[in-house]
Amino acid sequence: MRFTTFAAAAAASIALSGAAVAQDRDGWPSSLTIGTASQGGTYFIYGTGLGGLITEALGVNASAEVTGGPVQNATLVETGDHQIGLVTMGPAYDAWTGNSELAPGLEHENLRALFPMYQTPFQVVALQSSGIASVADMNGRRVSVGPAGGTAATYWPRFFEELGVSANISYSGASDAVGQVQDGLIDAFAFAAGVPISAFAQIAAETQVNIFGFSEEERAQVLEAMPELAAFDVPGGLYQGFPDESGTVALWNFAVVNADMPETLAYEITKLVMENNPRMLQIHATAAETTAENVDKNTFLPYHPGAVRYFDEAGVEIPEDLRG
Repeated sequence: MRFTTFAAAAAASIALSGAAVAQDRDGWPSSLTIGTASQGGTYFIYGTGLGGLITEALGVNASAEVTGGPVQNATLVETGDHQIGLVTMGPAYDAWTGNSELAPGLEHENLRALFPMYQTPFQVVALQSSGIASVADMNGRRVSVGPAGGTAATYWPRFFEELGVSANISYSGASDAVGQVQDGLIDAFAFAAGVPISAFAQIAAETQVNIFGFSEEERAQVLEAMPELAAFDVPGGLYQGFPDESGTVALWNFAVVNADMPETLAYEITKLVMENNPRMLQIHATAAETTAENVDKNTFLPYHPGAVRYFDEAGVEIPEDLRG
């Protein structure tokens, strides 16, 4: 076992060392900021690990920053305040078409896709003592939907409206929200993040809770109303006390950059992530979906030319209209 672990680490080190030398560093910034979301959510973990990987392999100081989530991340990348943003494709589409909640009327025409990340399922956690075990049970209850501007804050109100649920909505980061659930300050926390959600895992290990998504009837209704979503079954065993899979819906996540990012830097970051999946899996289990075969999950946002160059070399087809 020790030899296997050492061999895997050595192989990862060799792979990273091969990515460390870029052909041309003209125009590369001395540092990169990666827009993530609240602490306790998957974005922050994924983005922090991605920053460490970039720093180690490419010699550019890359750091994750807590933000309100995808809606804000798209605008921060568009304006050049952040160099990399983690986004779900629903809010990204809104930003691309000028319908961002944060910057209405501004078409984020400089956004470019870099690589696929993973799917973000929607789940809810509530104390068993609250009696909340379904979406319908949240009617009339106090529900946090994560930080304002995040994917959960964008979509859960839409879900409630579609399903006829009237909840008293509040906003907070993932870690704060589970604390509020435990303290009885709110009745439920309706969130969206790659699974397992660390904040959910923590509260499930400490307290008797219900964790759930949508019933089959609710899911069908939501998918018909919002075709950008996909059906998703959360595997059993991710949270203590929940051995069975649970049905919900999900959105795909992508890393995005500004069109002005140097082509060689975009190429090296894409190559680094796509060719070091074992290392990405050490960051978070959701990286099992951070693979080149999932580039087709983006159907509207042009890929950065540096990303296109890498995928061309890897034999992965990028449609002509997405070769940005």
